Amino acid sequence: MIKEFPLVIIAGGKSSRMGEDKALLPFGKYQTLTQFQYSKLSPHFQDVYISSKTDKFDFECIVIEDTQKEYSPLIAILSIFETLKVDEVFILSVDAPFVDKELIETIFKSRNDKSDIVVAKSPSGIQPLCGCYKKSMVPLAYAQLAKGNHKLLDLLALAHTQFVEFEDDEPFTNLGLNGAFTEVGQFENVFAHAASITLLMPATMRFNPGKYCHSNACG
Repeated sequence: MIKEFPLVIIAGGKSSRMGEDKALLPFGKYQTLTQFQYSKLSPHFQDVYISSKTDKFDFECIVIEDTQKEYSPLIAILSIFETLKVDEVFILSVDAPFVDKELIETIFKSRNDKSDIVVAKSPSGIQPLCGCYKKSMVPLAYAQLAKGNHKLLDLLALAHTQFVEFEDDEPFTNLGLNGAFTEVGQFENVFAHAASITLLMPATMRFNPGKYCHSNACG
């Protein structure tokens, strides 16, 4: 189902809240959170890429470097489309390690031909860095960039955006805060002895793909 699409892990943020680059922090038995995400997702997609300002990773992967100096997901997404020349790509933040194959498949199956962007929405809000972005939204993204507006939520408001609603916030647990990383670190032994990547997620944080409802497209 999703093998035919590329996925890009966004790992080029400044991590200003944590004081260090979260993409390079260790996660479970992996040397970095980025390597964990890459290893978990690679079997399920045609290609998996890393989006970053520079190639700062010590494992074998293809890095798509930003084409502009500012730090923003908008620039990352535009750089991805400039580099890959694809019609559609799945975008996922590096600090959302509990988003799994089933959740991604739910988003893919829910999208329609009229949408420019299809993203997850949970009780805590819209998840702009977990969803499908189509080439049709690129002109709008460049227009926003020209105005100096880098906010993805504003881009979503302008585009024909489709939201796939999930009842649970747990799959979207964000590791952008030190506290979140400390909490995940409590499961280190589970990570170290897991027999498969699917078991690297704590049972309490695994996502049930049957628990969602899909809203109509908006925009």
